Amino acid sequence: MLYDTIWEIRQAYLKLGFNETVNPLFVDEEDIYKQFGPEAPAVLDRCFFLAGLPRPDIGIGLDKIQLIEEIGVSLNEDKIQALKDIFRNYKKGDESGDDLVHDVSIALEVGDALGLRILENVFPELRELKPVPGRTTLRSHMTSGWFLTLQSVHNKRKLPIKLFSIDRCFRREQREDLSHLMTYHSASCVWADDEVSLDMGMAVSESVLEHFGFEKFKYVPDEKKSKYYIPGTQTEVYGYHPKLKDWVEVATFGIYSPIALSSYGIDKEVMNLGVGAERIAMILHKQTDVREMVYPQTYEKWHLSDREIATMLRINYYPFTGEGRDLMESLLITGKENGNAPSPCGFVAFEGEFLDKDIRVKIIEPEEGTKLLGPAAWNKVYISDGNIIGVPEKDADDDISIKAINNGIPTGISYMDGVAAYASYKIEEMIVSSTNEMSIRTTLSKSLSDINLKLDKLALNYITGNNRVIDLRGPIFATITCEILE
Repeated sequence: MLYDTIWEIRQAYLKLGFNETVNPLFVDEEDIYKQFGPEAPAVLDRCFFLAGLPRPDIGIGLDKIQLIEEIGVSLNEDKIQALKDIFRNYKKGDESGDDLVHDVSIALEVGDALGLRILENVFPELRELKPVPGRTTLRSHMTSGWFLTLQSVHNKRKLPIKLFSIDRCFRREQREDLSHLMTYHSASCVWADDEVSLDMGMAVSESVLEHFGFEKFKYVPDEKKSKYYIPGTQTEVYGYHPKLKDWVEVATFGIYSPIALSSYGIDKEVMNLGVGAERIAMILHKQTDVREMVYPQTYEKWHLSDREIATMLRINYYPFTGEGRDLMESLLITGKENGNAPSPCGFVAFEGEFLDKDIRVKIIEPEEGTKLLGPAAWNKVYISDGNIIGVPEKDADDDISIKAINNGIPTGISYMDGVAAYASYKIEEMIVSSTNEMSIRTTLSKSLSDINLKLDKLALNYITGNNRVIDLRGPIFATITCEILE
């Protein structure tokens, strides 16, 4: 979403005849004062300053030699001198911190694991180092990079100089919210010539917006009045956000102050336009929260579609063999044909050779006054609005079942599908274990396991975490028996 927008902005600039460049990311504090003048302290308050760990003097005294030997490393003059040389080079900057563990290990003729242990236990001054800030900042405004770039190219290229850069800026916001991030992408351009005007800024910003199909935009004088712009030239560009039903600032342009430019020896006039890539993307994709758009893995509300949940639901115990799957089908056919038979009753679902054994499989109901199968035996499983629901095969009359049938995702699984699969699996198991008979009875279904279904943990976490339900209740009353025939 964001990077698609950045690509489109890049195409828009290229079509307008701008050349792409990479602006400096590290900006010295002194440059902030050159560019912003009296505003510099306020700007620096929003900047991230870079810091680094100091390189301490590390001595190799008798106490440290004794500690190293206590760890189990024998020392001699050559090893001690090699260790001193490594720490001396580290202090001077000739030794990389990345290589310190490995080089110390080589000097002491030990493995890297033991070398790391020695550094941790014998030289605590390394572990206790604290970062020391310098005077270099991360670029908070693309303008800071433009002054440095223009300083290098203004007398080396034919006019007009038209450059653009799309890259990250870093700003120490008080907090990140719906429209502010601490790092964002500025899609910025400059137009340097002997003479430039605000009309150029309007024309370029209008062309960029038109590239995205916008027709509604407006220009408003910017009250912030940054010191690096000529007074009265700083202008905000607004685009209309159809979902927010409000105007959103997407860009700012102005003409650089000749005072700021002269600090860099630049004798040209320069128009600068800065487009917020995230703002443009929000409008194009009707987003209301820049955090959700850029970091959906962290901020976006977790959502699984009914179809995704359906793919995570399956029959748990399932017959392994082709004969077992045929047996499962026979059980379903027998149950379908005789499910309403009055009890007591019993029906043979299969009789014959099965995995080299002669068996008889029956569906029975020994109790009087009922039927072979309970009324929920053929309930179908649906996924509806994040819920897993058992729906009667016929005559669904409650609102939840009707909604599931009309709008939900059918899994194609009935309660008896799970029961028949489990019975066939257990019959296979019976044959392999040389058992002579097997019987299972399923009475009331209350959960997934009661009808031999399994749900991926991901979907289960989603359902429980979002106050959804798994409602697979219903009377099945299915008894399936198997015996080996002599």
